[in-house]
Amino acid sequence: MTVSTSKSPATLKQTERVVQGPGFGRGPMGGGMVGQKAHDFRASGRRLLGLLRPARWRAVAVLLLAAGSVASVAVGPWLLGKATDIVFNGFIASRADDSPAFAETASTLGIEPGPGVDFDAVGRVLLLVLVIYVVGQVLGWLQGWLVNDVVQETVRRMRSDVEDKIHRLPLAYFDRQPRGELLSRVTNDIDNVAQNLQQTMSQLLTSLMLVVGVLGMMFWVSPLLAVIALVSVPLAMIVTSRIMKRSQKQFINQWRQTGRLNGQVEEAISGHALVTVFGRRRAVEAEFAEANEELYQSSYRAQFVSGLVMPVMMLIGNLNYVVIAVVGGLRVTSGSLTLGEVQAFIQYSRMYTQPITQIASMANLLQSGVASAERVFELLDADEEVADAAAGREPCSGDRLETTGEVRFEDVSFSYEPDEPLIEDLSLVARPGETVAIVGPTGAGKTTLVNLIMRFYELDAGRITLDGVDITAMPRADLRSRIGMVLQDTWLFEGTIRDNIAYGRPGASEEEIREAAQATYVDRFVHSLPEGYDTRVDDEGSNLSAGERQLITIARAFLARPALLILDEATSSVDTRTELLLQQAMAALRTDRTSFVIAHRLSTIRDADLILVMEHGRIVEQGGHAELLERSGPFARLHAAQFAAVAV
Repeated sequence: MTVSTSKSPATLKQTERVVQGPGFGRGPMGGGMVGQKAHDFRASGRRLLGLLRPARWRAVAVLLLAAGSVASVAVGPWLLGKATDIVFNGFIASRADDSPAFAETASTLGIEPGPGVDFDAVGRVLLLVLVIYVVGQVLGWLQGWLVNDVVQETVRRMRSDVEDKIHRLPLAYFDRQPRGELLSRVTNDIDNVAQNLQQTMSQLLTSLMLVVGVLGMMFWVSPLLAVIALVSVPLAMIVTSRIMKRSQKQFINQWRQTGRLNGQVEEAISGHALVTVFGRRRAVEAEFAEANEELYQSSYRAQFVSGLVMPVMMLIGNLNYVVIAVVGGLRVTSGSLTLGEVQAFIQYSRMYTQPITQIASMANLLQSGVASAERVFELLDADEEVADAAAGREPCSGDRLETTGEVRFEDVSFSYEPDEPLIEDLSLVARPGETVAIVGPTGAGKTTLVNLIMRFYELDAGRITLDGVDITAMPRADLRSRIGMVLQDTWLFEGTIRDNIAYGRPGASEEEIREAAQATYVDRFVHSLPEGYDTRVDDEGSNLSAGERQLITIARAFLARPALLILDEATSSVDTRTELLLQQAMAALRTDRTSFVIAHRLSTIRDADLILVMEHGRIVEQGGHAELLERSGPFARLHAAQFAAVAV
């Protein structure tokens, strides 16, 4: 099948979701995701973790490496405390014989008089600490490398699943989903999942293990000081949670304002010419200034409130540090603890507050990541097209051009919404080689009719046959490979003009491409371009006129040599002279092929073999051009309205 563009049915009601929370601005890419909450955090979180199952052994290796890295960090201060004890005890022992005060201190602490500091022992301890820290850093580096590998592999699979899913979704899904919303799921949400997995499997995992490891060492060194240190944890978590709740509201408002500002910028840029023509520049500037000011205020409040977390945590940590230092000093003087153990404990007390702060600050980020995963899962769980029939039931065997192209509608009924019928009990026959024109007011069901032939939508009742075979009994790919479709809205992709024409039949030769271009008069304007057929166009074809873009899409359909041709206002963008030339070329192309032509310009369908006049999903009149004019019915009224003089 060759589809030149995509066009939503005019009768379909486009329903836009009203989304609360951040990340869904009016711009095509959506907004940020910070502050968004998952509807079912537990279920979505489990499913997200389930994505790691193919890499479970590498995930286990990440856990082991993280444990080893954290163990080295947790043991380090204790060993440094041992080195401090060696220096302190050696110094006190060397002065015990010379000073009664030092002798009393040595007796209290249980230190035997000796020659002095054993620097060899100190060196061995410091060397051991160095080795442990180096090993810990290597393990941390390996953990980061493995985390990156696991996360990127998981996200790659997720993107592949989404891409495959998109090709299995029915056209109705894309009609219901705003383009920006769908793009946001495919890009922003997956990127947010990748970022959250990266941070969760590295920072959050390490922070949790570090809290456990440091607390274990603290209780091992001094249970009393550990209990004193833990008193600050509930206080810190209460204060942090309250700040985070307030900051979350501010972040939600910030991203909502970001989405609004992005939408205004997108509209102003996309409609720049219109804004200039109607002299609305000052109004647009005023709207932007207002939105920009609101974004500034909400961003300022969000950053200010969230910025309170670290100073408050530092204040609580410093107060905790003072209490531990005082109690630890008293324990040293009583001989219950050594100076090195107090030193190690003070280091531990400083160490465990940081990961707790990280865990608290990442809770909101984790919610955002799971919410993004939930939105991706909604896409992956969307209802797919009805499964294809088994291959083999085809209108003919051999080359697809042997298909005669007889199309029958037998008592067809269809509606986009169950309570709003559109097409009811429609029957018609398009015989091989005939050109069937479909006319009628907007919303009559003209485009819907050809979309049903393509199986973009499934019927509610009745059936459609191609050469006597029900199209539902044919694989979609086989059905669409026999159909060429050109719509009113042109679609070109970034590449050369040659590539865009060859999209209709990738294996076509240069001679066949030029033949199609000549038949559709593309060759006429291509030679005026600097690089001819090698001229590059972007996805919007901005360096070509609307008529030239349409000619290329028609050439693409010509090259495909379809058995069934569908033209939906295909010549509406070309000038009258070119339209007449295209009518001649299409007449040659339509030989021995069935053609459906949707037209508003009634002068273009004078030579149609059959004209169907549709109103409210029903065929109210059919016949030839002259015959219908003589009847003075709906077609005659349309014709008169189109060619009548302007009423004063």
